Amino acid sequence: MLSRDQASQALGIALEAIGQGFARTSMPVRPDMVNGHGLCHGGMIFTLADTAFAYACNADNCVTVAQGAQITFIAAAHEGDRLTASATRQSAQGRTGVYDVTVTDHTGRMVALFRGNSYRIKGEVVPDLKTS
Repeated sequence: MLSRDQASQALGIALEAIGQGFARTSMPVRPDMVNGHGLCHGGMIFTLADTAFAYACNADNCVTVAQGAQITFIAAAHEGDRLTASATRQSAQGRTGVYDVTVTDHTGRMVALFRGNSYRIKGEVVPDLKTS
């Protein structure tokens, strides 16, 4: 999945950790990610959180997509910051799941809280992968 994720690669998003119902991604805030107020554009923060959410949802090798998501911005991020998004599954019932993602800056200060709802569809992320 990571090798096919052109959007994340273009933004410099790194997958730092992944496990059952969990993923952590990070991204540097570059000059081209800053809005007219000189702050990291909220869409960039959302994309980082959404990427952690996506990897956490798909960590068990079942193709899972977003059903919906919302974000609350807590503090501003600035050019030169390194942001980290940590996604954790809160619930999984049938085909649906709920994941919370916390976005922090390089000092550990909370920047945003994201909640995503997932929906499992048919297929495997990596066909014929043997998991134990």
